[in-house]
This record gives sequence, C-alpha cells and structure tokens, in this order.
Amino acid sequence: MHIVFAASECVPYANTGGLADVVGALPPALVKLGPQVTVYLPLYAQVRKHLPSELIRVIRSLTIPFDSYNRFAAIVDGGKRAGVQYYFVDCPELFDRPELYGPKGGEYPDNAERFALFCRAIIEATKQLGVPSIFHVHDWQAALIPVYLRTLYYYDPLFQSTSCVLTIHNAGYQGWFPPSTTQRLLFPWDLFTMDKLEHFDTFNFLKGGLVYSDILTTVSRKYAIEIQTPEFGNNLENVLTRRSADLRGILNGVDYSEWNPATDKNLIANFTPSDLTGKDACRNDLLKAFGLKPVANSTPVLGIVSRLATQKGFDLVAQIAAALDDRDLAIVVLGSGEGGYERFFRNWAAARPDRVAVHIGYSDKIAHLIEAGADIFLMPSRYEPCGLNQIYSLKYGTVPVVRATGGLDDTIEEWNPEKLTGTGFKFEGYLASSFLAAVDRALTAYAKPAAWHRLMLNGMAKEYSWTIAAKEYVAVYEEAASRRV
Repeated sequence: MHIVFAASECVPYANTGGLADVVGALPPALVKLGPQVTVYLPLYAQVRKHLPSELIRVIRSLTIPFDSYNRFAAIVDGGKRAGVQYYFVDCPELFDRPELYGPKGGEYPDNAERFALFCRAIIEATKQLGVPSIFHVHDWQAALIPVYLRTLYYYDPLFQSTSCVLTIHNAGYQGWFPPSTTQRLLFPWDLFTMDKLEHFDTFNFLKGGLVYSDILTTVSRKYAIEIQTPEFGNNLENVLTRRSADLRGILNGVDYSEWNPATDKNLIANFTPSDLTGKDACRNDLLKAFGLKPVANSTPVLGIVSRLATQKGFDLVAQIAAALDDRDLAIVVLGSGEGGYERFFRNWAAARPDRVAVHIGYSDKIAHLIEAGADIFLMPSRYEPCGLNQIYSLKYGTVPVVRATGGLDDTIEEWNPEKLTGTGFKFEGYLASSFLAAVDRALTAYAKPAAWHRLMLNGMAKEYSWTIAAKEYVAVYEEAASRRV
C-alpha cells in the first residue's frame, strides 16, 4: 500500500504547531508497519536550509492552469528520512516568502491560489512519481485534493481506485475565500452550492474536503464528538454530522525518542520512574534558567508551554492570577502569541519577580526544561483537538491540570485520592472558578508527598506512542481502499 501525505507543514522543515509534529512523526511509524509513504510539502523559504544548495528537480515543470493564465511548478527531491520519501512543490513566486501563511496576524491575499496550486501539483506529480493507494490530506491547505479528484479528475483512469482520507487538526481553520475563487480555480459553478463548496457565501476549502473525502479523521476521540456540535464545529457541525459514520477520532502519538526523561539530552539530570532523584535537580535548574531563586520542596512549580492565545485559556489564567499570588507556588511560562497575553505575563512577572517568570518566544530546550522541572503543568484550553504537552508532562512526572475538552479529556484521568488512581486534574465548563478549583485540588494533593509520588508514577506509566496511532491509521487506509475496489 502506497500512502501520499499532503500537508502544509512537517517537522523539521516547516513548523507552526501540532500539524507539523503529526506529519513529521506519523509517516515513519507507518513505514515500520509496511506501507510505502511519500510526503509532499511546499518549498517555503525556510525549507531551503534543510536541502542541498543544488536542488534536485525530479520534475522540472508542471503546468497548473488558472482562469486566465497558467502557473508552473517543479518537484524537488527531498530524499528519504526514516524510510519516508519527501518531495517539495517549488513555485518561488508563491512559496518563497518569509512566512508560511502570511505576515504575523494576517494572511497572504493569494493563499487560495497558493494552496490550490499545491494540491493540483501533487496530483499531477504522482502521475510520474507514483500514484498512491491513498491520499492522506491534512487540514484546509490540502483539502482540495479530494475535490479535484472527484470533479476535474473524475475520468482520469489513473485515479479510479485511489481513495482520500482527510485529517482535521483544527476545525477553526477552514480556508474561506470569495465566491469568485470557484472560477479562478476552474471549478464549475455547480460546485458552489450548500451541499458542496459554498459556506456562508464563501468558497470553503475544508468543507470541500469534508464532502469529497472517503473517510475523515481527527486527532482525538473527544474532538470527533465535539466538532459535531455548534460550540466546536465552527459552523461545519451539520456537514460533520452528516458524515459522522465516516468520521474517526485517532489520538495523536508522541515521539518518545525526543520526549523521555530517561534519555533527554536537554536535562541537567535524567530520571526514571524507579529513580526520580534527577527531577529535583531539573526543578532547581528550571528555576535558575528563569532567574528565580530556589524554593522549598513544599512549594510546587507550575509550568506553561503554549501559544499565548484565547483558545489556550489564558483569559482564565488572567482571571485567577491574583488568587494564585495568594498561594505558595512559583510559575514559569514559555510562549508567544497575542499581544495582550504577552503583556499580561510580562506585567505579572514584573509584579512578582520572586515567584513568576516568563520567556516570550519559543525555545525547544526551555520547553524540555519546563516539562522536566515543573511539578504541575497548566492547560486550561477553551478547546484542544489533541494537545501534546499534557502527554509530555505525563512522561516527565509533571502532573497536568487541564480543561476536559478534546484530547485533554481523552488523555487525563482525574486523580482519586482514595483509590490512588488517575493521572491529573480536570475541570468541566469554561469558568475561572472551576479552573482555580482544579488547581487547588492539585495543590492539596501535592502537599501529601506519598500520594503525589503515586500520582506521578501513574502518569509516567502511560503510553501514547505513534505505533499505536499508526496501527489505527492503517486500519482506516484499508477501509478507505476497500471503498474504491
């Protein structure tokens, strides 16, 4: 079985979030199970540093038609990594830009053209480089591939038995464009209808993919349920409900070769469930890295690693900040994002320099230091399709406090102090009082060292490797393929 991944991001080449992590980790896990996997990505400016100075173009020119002109793309050979073949769609005027999707806080005005060319170039490239059994497309940027295959390429004999699987990483990003996009991309106007591509008088890339893909997946079981409701469906809940029989929730895995306290090279000391002494050294090293003085063992260190955005629940953090100041704890924060939240954390740190520290930006090393050195990890997300940091936290014995949404609800079990079961603390709804109550439950548990030790070990024993997720995806591919026999 040959699987072609089409995505706008993939570590280490281009990365703005969880999508890149999945596309970087899932293909190598699949290869170990037998399928042949090829990944196609745009050749952004930031990708070039990962490639040889002399690019190898395995296809020198593909003609991609638009309504009044043609564009031309090449396919660059990215070689193999961990058994996975990588190709890059090279169209410098569209992709050789400073940012992936647009300047900070905005989008490039020609994003519809950029990612339509990306989709169509992949279809054309596979005719020469290998037609797959399955196109596995990710988010709106690749969602036109199933639309093209079932409309403009409907009669192409090469794709008669090719199936499409679409993964929704975040239903909040859909690719909305003006109605004129229909003609610009050479689709017939009868596709611009409520049951196909039209969505509140926009041309919606993601909706098209939802309608025309064989099977839909998303990144946790809970999120698959949530996106069929008005609260989380972002106005696509009716489409998703109609496709519910074809919708699967597959929890993302994590790369334990990168996130394992026993082998993590970023840490001052490694530790394991059988020997946790290194975690104390990591805690002291974390406080030092953030310029905080050492605190007593009875004082828990709370950690945050996140994009600083309302989606991540930082309005709740702001609401309980004064209450947290009254508790015996320290807080370290790593992230960047919305200006208001960056200012909030800076101001909080300035007001409480003895107990609150923030690093605006991102550092992979500091992220590892927080996961290893913090005692409690905060993720009060308004919604979280999957989430990875709570899973990293479990492995590092750092107890998560999360909102019961999406993958956070799937991966964290509420601590039961009587039965000594559970891995963290959860709160329902979206209220600051509920969040604070969950934090207080964690602080109460922390004050009982023997119980806290059991809680840490419960989390460290959990396994969320990509091997588990890969097996579920293989089953999805086999089902999708069977529908095109």
